[in-house]
Amino acid sequence: MAEKFFWADAIADQIIKQKGDKKEYVCASGITPSGQVHIGNFREVITTDMVVRALRDKGKKVRFIYSWDDFDRFRKVPKGVDKSYEKYLGMPISDIPSPFDDKMSYAEFNEKKFEGSLGKVFIEPEFIYQNEMNKKSAYADLIKVALENRDVIKAILDKHRKEALEDDWWPIMVYCDVCKKDLTKITGVDGYDVSYECECGHSETFDIRKKGIVSIRWRVDWPLRWRFEAVDFEPGGIDHSVYGGSFTTAKDIAREVFDFEPPVYQFYEWISVKGGEVFSSSTGNALTLDEVEEVYEPAVLRYLFVGTKPKSAFNISFDNDVISIYEKFDALEKKYFSGDCNPREKRMYEMSVVDVLKKKPVRTGFRHLVTLVQIGEAKGLNEVRIEKVRNWLDKYAGDDMKFEIQTKVSGKFSAKEKKALSGLKKALGEKKYSSDKELLDRFYEICENAGISNTDFFEAAYRAIIKKEKGPRLASLIVMIGQEKVIKLLDTLK
Repeated sequence: MAEKFFWADAIADQIIKQKGDKKEYVCASGITPSGQVHIGNFREVITTDMVVRALRDKGKKVRFIYSWDDFDRFRKVPKGVDKSYEKYLGMPISDIPSPFDDKMSYAEFNEKKFEGSLGKVFIEPEFIYQNEMNKKSAYADLIKVALENRDVIKAILDKHRKEALEDDWWPIMVYCDVCKKDLTKITGVDGYDVSYECECGHSETFDIRKKGIVSIRWRVDWPLRWRFEAVDFEPGGIDHSVYGGSFTTAKDIAREVFDFEPPVYQFYEWISVKGGEVFSSSTGNALTLDEVEEVYEPAVLRYLFVGTKPKSAFNISFDNDVISIYEKFDALEKKYFSGDCNPREKRMYEMSVVDVLKKKPVRTGFRHLVTLVQIGEAKGLNEVRIEKVRNWLDKYAGDDMKFEIQTKVSGKFSAKEKKALSGLKKALGEKKYSSDKELLDRFYEICENAGISNTDFFEAAYRAIIKKEKGPRLASLIVMIGQEKVIKLLDTLK
């Protein structure tokens, strides 16, 4: 049974209390695939995923839906897309070709990439494509309700606007049946019949139950779909959550127009890359989930989000913090299997790993692998984590973490440094050291005999072995390389 102190469990309790005991609860998430779907968007879907799992852990049946708002208009040509795409402005993003794959639509290309990435981190919602829903007129009855309550909706929206909406404003817009753009003006509404005229010269009257060319305006669309899908929980970004924002008006429209009590809501803060800006598809700052997965294995990636409440902002690191993040996760896993976790830590681990094994997995530490990979001794170990280490070293690791074992000592060394390195070679030839600590203790004896400071000795040893002044923990490095190889290398010192 889940505990209450974990944030997702607390939300699950709130849903059950507020919505009552239901046969099935509906948790929703979604986004417009107007550009590359970035890791910032992932916060919404993993927030929903945590709540879904919390409800299921309480024995509840849950429907987890993810809506692709791919019937939205193409508003702006994103960075990296040819300006010729301006000809598609005003058309549904589901109806224009992808600039990156001519076999897919603009929306589908962005959708499929993100869907594939979600599966890798154990998130498998039911995907709903709004272009399909709208084209088959699934919302016709609720759209009619919205049209009949245009004045009520307009009054709700106007309460939070500096300037009132125009008198001819409608809660829907129409894609012209000829030019396929939203350059239209509604000229009349009579029940299910809508009349419009387009800038291209076309005009017509059509039945919204029979022709799916209607797009619902966002602030009406959100509560309308809550009603249609009977949504019990949905999170939203901080931009939708401020007073007067989309959630404020959606709540009122849900109650006053669609006779539906709004879902339990959780706002989430933005995330960004450490030292970078908040993610945004339109500005090109759109690090994808796939790119983050190159460095973070699934459970560790989930751990980043699980351990931070949605209302708290945080940064994703790609610098040396990656090592400490892996170390924290490994420490949590060790505590979990030793029974030393407190209840919150227990839930964090379970939500991160998802399918908990009966025995603690055998893992090699990320820091240790950083060294093993670079000295060519990582064969036969955890292949998934090795891949992450290689990607991190190739793309993000600082120079202080990269090194190459020398085959010959080069450079100038003082008399004291040479004496110390000679002492190191002698010590390595005397015995096989059983632990890093045992070898580390010997270093201080070497320094004393050579009359050299510890700092100068370590620097000289690093320069001799990896031709850098700093590197991985020296004792560990020597043990992993092999004492015999280091002796052979030091034999080349002149």
